[in-house]
Amino acid sequence: MRRAHMGNGFQGQEGDIVEEDNQRMEDDLKYKVQALKSLTIDIGNEVRDQNKYLNEMHDDFDKGGSLLDKTVNRLKRITASGGHKHICYLLGFSLFVFFVIWMIVKFR
Repeated sequence: MRRAHMGNGFQGQEGDIVEEDNQRMEDDLKYKVQALKSLTIDIGNEVRDQNKYLNEMHDDFDKGGSLLDKTVNRLKRITASGGHKHICYLLGFSLFVFFVIWMIVKFR
């Protein structure tokens, strides 16, 4: 019978304190949920941007790969045509470029 008179178990000032604590915790939880939602949206935007950049890089590498394939095919045609002079010129030019770079680095 005694419990029937007490209602929810809290009376007066104790009930107000508990209600204030609940309201404060509810507000804290609401703030945390909003922060989490904002963070999730930011992560989603960042992921979309990174995927876009990765796709652009993939396209650029494909273009570079096709250019390299074309260059290799040209070199194969040159070597298949018996043009040994072209290989000597290419080797001489490469040695000259490396020599010039070495001189620049050494006397800097």
